[in-house]
Amino acid sequence: MTQHLSAQEREINLYDHDSKPYYFGLTLGVNSTRFHPQMHSRFMQDDSVLTAEPLNSVGLNLGLLATARISDRFQLRFNPQLIFTEKKIRYNLKNPEDGKTEILQSFNPIIVSFPIQIKLQSDRIDNFRVYMFAGMKADIALSGNKKSDGSIQIKSSDFGPELGLGFNFFLKSFIFSPEIKISNGIPNIHNRDASVKYSSVFDKIQSRMIMLSFHFEG
Repeated sequence: MTQHLSAQEREINLYDHDSKPYYFGLTLGVNSTRFHPQMHSRFMQDDSVLTAEPLNSVGLNLGLLATARISDRFQLRFNPQLIFTEKKIRYNLKNPEDGKTEILQSFNPIIVSFPIQIKLQSDRIDNFRVYMFAGMKADIALSGNKKSDGSIQIKSSDFGPELGLGFNFFLKSFIFSPEIKISNGIPNIHNRDASVKYSSVFDKIQSRMIMLSFHFEG
């Protein structure tokens, strides 16, 4: 009886999954995003804007996941996603024209992201495994950057590296994989325009994102 119970506790779910050449899944998650700016030299000379502070915002993401087996340790992943997020910049003004000392500019882009990653996985311990991954992503903003008076403009395309860590839990009929990743943009996404009121505040703006995702893989 003891041996029978022990065998049940060590039951291996999806025992032949590692031999699959490829498999697919769905992704649901949340993200925290913000701008990473560098101030322009003119900002130090002009005291009309005292501070310009990017704020953290939380959003949602959903997507598809395709994984191809390279070897027992390495896999290639493609994880296109729709990212719904909000980015904010808070300006503190010294001499406001309308009496407001604080202005908040919001961006609400819908981003299509195309990450390609190399995944390095550990040995499977019963129904559990740890993995890490690194890759590159390309982003395209579909909306949320309409021109308005006084607002800076953000370019619609971005790209950069990603790095993350995750866990595979092998269940009866699918793999549940929570993971966290850091994603940084490389290019300057500030679309500088001399006619825009606050454009002279920033010299360079880059994107930063932390994403907590939950994959459901078959």
